[in-house]
Amino acid sequence: MEFSGMQQSVGVENLAPFTLLLPTLCIKCPSWATYLTTTSTNFFLLFSDQSPSLKSNPNPEWAGDQSRATQDFGRVPDLSELQNPLILSLQRLLAQRQQHSFGLHGVACVGTEAHLSLCSLEFYRANDTTRCPGGAPAVVSCVPGPLYAASSGQKKQQQSKPQGETRVRLKGGAHPGEGRVEVLKASTWGTVCDRKWDLQAASVVCRELGFGSAREALSGARMGQGMGAIHLSEVRCSGQEPSLWKCPHKNITAEDCSHSQDAGVRCNLPYTGVETKIRLSGGRSRHEGRVEVQIGGPGSLRWGLICGDDWGTLEAMVACRQLGLGYANHGLQETWYWDSGNTTEVVMSGVRCTGSELSLDQCAHHSTHIACKRTGTRFTAGVICSETASDLLLHSALVQETAYIEDRPLHMLYCAAEENCLARSARSANWPYGHRRLLRFSSQIHNLGRADFRPKAGRHSWVWHECHGHYHSMDIFTHYDILTPNGTKVAEGHKASFCLEDTECQEDVSKRYECANFGEQGITVGCWDLYRHDIDCQWIDITDVKPGNYILQVVINPNFEVAESDFTNNAMKCNCKYDGHRIWVHNCHIGDAFSEEANRRFERYPGQTSNQIV
Repeated sequence: MEFSGMQQSVGVENLAPFTLLLPTLCIKCPSWATYLTTTSTNFFLLFSDQSPSLKSNPNPEWAGDQSRATQDFGRVPDLSELQNPLILSLQRLLAQRQQHSFGLHGVACVGTEAHLSLCSLEFYRANDTTRCPGGAPAVVSCVPGPLYAASSGQKKQQQSKPQGETRVRLKGGAHPGEGRVEVLKASTWGTVCDRKWDLQAASVVCRELGFGSAREALSGARMGQGMGAIHLSEVRCSGQEPSLWKCPHKNITAEDCSHSQDAGVRCNLPYTGVETKIRLSGGRSRHEGRVEVQIGGPGSLRWGLICGDDWGTLEAMVACRQLGLGYANHGLQETWYWDSGNTTEVVMSGVRCTGSELSLDQCAHHSTHIACKRTGTRFTAGVICSETASDLLLHSALVQETAYIEDRPLHMLYCAAEENCLARSARSANWPYGHRRLLRFSSQIHNLGRADFRPKAGRHSWVWHECHGHYHSMDIFTHYDILTPNGTKVAEGHKASFCLEDTECQEDVSKRYECANFGEQGITVGCWDLYRHDIDCQWIDITDVKPGNYILQVVINPNFEVAESDFTNNAMKCNCKYDGHRIWVHNCHIGDAFSEEANRRFERYPGQTSNQIV
């Protein structure tokens, strides 16, 4: 339902599930006549202050899915029209439905309230005989925000509207509707300083994103620290602004605020009930267990298990989100060590999620046919959830500053060849003579999350590499690729986690992980692990790459082996020009740091015609 200025246009075909009828709330309307067409017959209702009546539809085009109610004047129907039995029957039904029991009136909200009860309002007394004279029951229509546009039709309809890209987003939250506030300025995302940050400003953010008002305004980087620009400070909102950018604010410099002061929000959310369709069983605590889902319709509801084939971190993230338990620590394909209880039937298989869904029902999965390679309850899906998670981010500027080419003799690359750090053509090279051309650069990987980044495997399963004299705690930690502008891979490298440790930390953070003497590996929150350009395998073998314009891409944790709060910032891309002798690397950025339009410009970049980088 829509209200548009002085002309009311009320769509009735989509009243459920997003329309809420408030029969106890009185509203006053002018004495306008109203036509209401129906979806099932070619009639429409004529309302006035005196009594409702029904007449033939004067406009045959107002039929079927074009049903609506619109404010207009109309003639009073003839008596012969009102004697039609169908009209008389509908009139009686309408009169019955018009017998409302009003309880509230005089409701006056300022727009910043979290609940209707917080508005100024008046109750009718029990002995009031006349209630809502000349008025009507209040009707509201709730439009689902982008996150809750459940059906593909709604999403497609929203996407077809000529709306610009949103200029605010939330990052790092464990639950929907919460996170660090980031705003878009000059095609680049940045954070908001928490100075003077309050509930009114937080409510503007929540409503702009399609949620309700704000439940909490967070300060002190409680949703994790951002990286890069800080765009706004001292934001002062009244609570009624349509966008955070409409609020008075101060543009700041890096010296005015730090990322330890990043602002965040927790929004009030509509109740969807998705958590009632899933549960965990057999775990040691409520945060872990075998995943069970509810299927079937009214009268035939039953609980069942999920096939563990291909179940991974992304699927576990959605399950934990649906359960309201935050992030996923692990997605388990075998759960034989947990008691299955009385539930033994596998009712879902082939589950594949992107990680952003609100429930497992929104993920791709087999519809009716259950296909499971490994049968039995021991091979069903399980999760271990956590309220906190790590978040790795590559320092893109350092890659751009340190990139260079080295021609390295083959006799110095035996260890690198053993660990598969060279191109395939190196196997047929004339060892130990000749050389390989390597694109070298440094990698500085920050943990900006709210939990330490730890290898998936325990130290008992780490692999010792004699050649380099260290343990590998993960098979693949990063992917290094050279791509053509259309995305074709022309060179690649990979890096096992030689040694995950805290190289440096922020001032108030102490190092916890060090690889020496078979020490624990990981990256502490607020610390970073530095891989210098001059160590083995910190390169891409470009010996076989022809001169041209390319994209340098680095992806951290590419196989999602370790859970993180956000995987959208794990990739970094740069434009690069290679002339056969030298290379120019520029425009390096994290995958989600630019606006959609800036990313499209990056993808359409025609390449450099000279070495003059603008």
